[in-house]
Amino acid sequence: MPRTGSRGGPQTRAKIAEVASGLFVERGFEAVTVADVAKAAGVSSVTVFKHFPRKEDLFLDRQAEAEELLLTAVRDRGPGGDVLVLLRDLTLKLADDRHPLSGLADGALSFFQTVAASPSLANRAREIAAGLQRALTDELEREPAYPGDIPLLAAFFIAGYTAVLVDTARRQLAGEPLESVAEAHRARLKRLCDALEKIYAH
Repeated sequence: MPRTGSRGGPQTRAKIAEVASGLFVERGFEAVTVADVAKAAGVSSVTVFKHFPRKEDLFLDRQAEAEELLLTAVRDRGPGGDVLVLLRDLTLKLADDRHPLSGLADGALSFFQTVAASPSLANRAREIAAGLQRALTDELEREPAYPGDIPLLAAFFIAGYTAVLVDTARRQLAGEPLESVAEAHRARLKRLCDALEKIYAH
């Protein structure tokens, strides 16, 4: 990706992430250092850490995007809007678009292989899920949409979506055709949302 902005801009961040991902997939996460990434990206290690405080976030770099998508779905509902309907629509759209956050994008298999081979990446993925759960809870509690236990709702949704992703990864790692994986992914998302709607129906 050509650098069209300043060394501290989003183009630089995107280039660093792209270079890092390629190195991690090729060599394995543990075998690549931040210095290796910096050299391959043509920047200093200081610049890498400016954009990515943790090495794991060079590969798992979509936390901010995931949080923004979640919170926008909650904030954009109209009067009386059902949060679970909006979250269902969001997750199914991610699947239909083969968005990276769905685990169905091109390159997802190599992504899952890299994470599966690295305990530190797996641990960081769990931390990110916990952060998303906290963010969703905080946003829902600002304007409660349900009389029930909002932290539990957020926990159920994030844990459920994580379980869908884990199954999607397992199927791809086992060599199942992507179309079959995508079909199962959508079916499990619908079952997740159906179950939550039964618990939290108005």
